[in-house]
Amino acid sequence: MNSGYLIDTCGVIWLTQKQPLAQEARFALRRAWHENIPVFVSAVTAWEMGMLVARGRISETKSALKWYRDFLSGAHVGEQDVSAEIFIASSVLPQLAHKDPIDRILIATAREHDLTIITRDRAILAYGAAGHVRTLAC
Repeated sequence: MNSGYLIDTCGVIWLTQKQPLAQEARFALRRAWHENIPVFVSAVTAWEMGMLVARGRISETKSALKWYRDFLSGAHVGEQDVSAEIFIASSVLPQLAHKDPIDRILIATAREHDLTIITRDRAILAYGAAGHVRTLAC
């Protein structure tokens, strides 16, 4: 049974910019929203979105915080906080050479809360294929 989904930052960007998602990811999200299966983003996604806007990698007419909050309310998505346990777990993930701390936090969050990560990140997808976390390509 699926306990829910965790959309990574790339997935949030694609959804807010109305970019096409993979069919399986679209179906999973529609089903989740229809059947009240929880869908979350991590609080670290707000930081990542803020950095992308601040560095000009994404042009946005509203503040990063407004963009983030609008996404949460508009997409009916919950925010998953990052606890001390998740921070520690992200530092000791089994068999993970991936160095990106945000990706490690997302993986640890998904593992801690039994969530499937919706992502395009190849390293996260490979880690999922190795059986360490559930993933769904978007």
